[in-house]
Amino acid sequence: MTKPFTISKGLILEAYKQVKKNKEAAGIDQESLEQFEHDLKDNLYKLWNRMSSGSYKPPPVRAVEIPKKSGGTRTLGIPTVSDRIAQAAVKMVLEPELEKIFHKDSYGYRLGKSAHEAVAITIGRCWK
Repeated sequence: MTKPFTISKGLILEAYKQVKKNKEAAGIDQESLEQFEHDLKDNLYKLWNRMSSGSYKPPPVRAVEIPKKSGGTRTLGIPTVSDRIAQAAVKMVLEPELEKIFHKDSYGYRLGKSAHEAVAITIGRCWK
């Protein structure tokens, strides 16, 4: 049985470039983006190999408490560099396909849509 998708090495490279732009903190493995880049070719190959073979398993995320404006804290999960690249690759494949089937009034977590836009649309409809 063939897989319903193909993960190319180019896709993993493009996902890495997106992750590199964000310059986020290290995950639970404490590997920074700079450390990941010391053996970039091999690290990207290993990730591609695991993803394309179906053996990729995401590692746990590092939990960090961050303060809330209203007081208290909330937990922020920080994935590893490899996992952020894997997530970016999956997003690059799935997002265009899912956009085709989302309802036009679906605003959550979508490119070019926001909660503010959803509220504005709702207020407008309430006044009609």
